[in-house]
Amino acid sequence: MTGVKRPTEKHLMLFTGRAHPELAESVAEIMGVELTQRRLINYANSEIYVRFEESVRGSDAFVIQSHPAPVNEWVMEQLIMVDALKRASAKRITVVAPYYPYARQDKKHLGREPISARLIADLFWAAGADRIMSVDLHTAQIQGFFNGPLDHLTALPVLSQYVAAKYDMADMTVVSPDAGRVRLADTWSDTLGAPLAIIHKRHDPNLANQVAVHEVVGDVSGRTCLLVDDMIDTGGTICQAANALLEYGAQRVICAATHPILSGPAADRLNATPFEEIILTNSLPMPSGVHIEKATVLSIAPLLAQAIHEIFEDGSVTNLFHGSLG
Repeated sequence: MTGVKRPTEKHLMLFTGRAHPELAESVAEIMGVELTQRRLINYANSEIYVRFEESVRGSDAFVIQSHPAPVNEWVMEQLIMVDALKRASAKRITVVAPYYPYARQDKKHLGREPISARLIADLFWAAGADRIMSVDLHTAQIQGFFNGPLDHLTALPVLSQYVAAKYDMADMTVVSPDAGRVRLADTWSDTLGAPLAIIHKRHDPNLANQVAVHEVVGDVSGRTCLLVDDMIDTGGTICQAANALLEYGAQRVICAATHPILSGPAADRLNATPFEEIILTNSLPMPSGVHIEKATVLSIAPLLAQAIHEIFEDGSVTNLFHGSLG
């Protein structure tokens, strides 16, 4: 009928960059949707070009991009994708960044330093993003950097369910590798019903500016120790912590971390340390040529798929903030 507006049917569309398309493909398969075809190329001078092969007008767009090295290239690619969607009249654009880039630069330690994690949020907003979704942010304060909803998911249920199914909780101790991860370890302790221990690093007075002494606070002797962290980059902290636990009488040491950055010497360090198992997620792709002998990689695709579904249906993602997949 002329002059009568019909209600617009909601239309979900999934997009992926080139950093880790396998994760987006898994999310799309779980959700029963197709990834939107796009053309992404690098010009000779390294500039990035993107064009979507179908109309995105009025869509609820989710742009999935992981941020392994080279981080800057993948950040720029995602920004350009968001800009293209905005200019093509997508109704709502959600940036899905399982590993939030520049997350460790979340505050100023010294004068004349940037707060790069805030800058990333500003760039996504300027490009046209309405919402950001990320997993296990390095610090919770990053949630306040974006001028819109930021859905902070956690891989805790994925990792903890695996640990609880494989290991005996009766002799398990959850261990924070340093003071900065105590809150994370405490959450793991509550989830698994296991006691908590903390590794305290301090400087050896005989060695200037070197952390050479590790003190373990808590009972680890004869127990299975689970080191937990949000990421493993070069592996130095987690490997030093594992060796300290073994020196204090731990029977065996396993570790669980969400983001496998695995830069530089990480593989050599992890393989040289007597871990029973190293449990990771696929929030980032395993770097080319990197092989971790005792690594187990779990998928966060179901977590992302559920969160995307809830956002699209205007449902609740609160349970996913607190580690429930139910």
